[in-house]
Amino acid sequence: MNALNQWLSGINLNKLIEWLIYAVAALLAISVHESSHALAAHWLGDDTGKRMGRISLNPLHHLDPLGFVMMVIVHFGWARPVMVDSRRFRNPKAGMALTAAAGPISNVLLALVFAFAFFLSYQLCPQSVQLSWYFYAVDGITVGSPGVMFYVLRFFLACFALNAGLAVFNLIPIPPLDGSKVLAILLPERAYVDLMRYERYGVLVLMLLLITNVLDKPLGILVNGLMDGVAAIAQPLAEAVAGLF
Repeated sequence: MNALNQWLSGINLNKLIEWLIYAVAALLAISVHESSHALAAHWLGDDTGKRMGRISLNPLHHLDPLGFVMMVIVHFGWARPVMVDSRRFRNPKAGMALTAAAGPISNVLLALVFAFAFFLSYQLCPQSVQLSWYFYAVDGITVGSPGVMFYVLRFFLACFALNAGLAVFNLIPIPPLDGSKVLAILLPERAYVDLMRYERYGVLVLMLLLITNVLDKPLGILVNGLMDGVAAIAQPLAEAVAGLF
């Protein structure tokens, strides 16, 4: 029992709560992202993802265990990709681009929802809470001892930041990320075929860029810019709604 008590006393409870918050936020973000791919493909004529059960908010339908653990611990990870048969689209290139774009767009919209929830909850919260979360700190929010509302706001802010980060990261124009398929619509047919042929090598290029931290600064700038833009919409809207109460 002494050994167990020592092990429990050495656990950083706050860190565990952060991981739990981030895990739930990650499950929600990837479920919406992958479901949006499958739903967009279905609307455009390819029901492959639908038949495989990928139009679902059940994270078990989308989860890649290693990718999920990586996302929670180091904030970079992946889900199981949605299978798409571009031959079923009336225009294969446009269909792939729209299907690919659906994922990042869904994350931007989700970031807007959680930014609104964050600012509205803060406006209606009787106590002030100081919060910052990985990529982002909201100016003007100060003081506070941690309570239930503290962790509610941290969850909203985690979802806000994670979805913004996921949207930006997936728009990098390197295969197999969504941005490469969106960019492909602008390419000549021959160049598009070549890009798809060498798609598997894009993972190696992407991993090299991540390991060497080449992408850290530009991604940070883009994520912060997106979050600032989303906050500029969500904050005044939340303040207006809060004013009705």
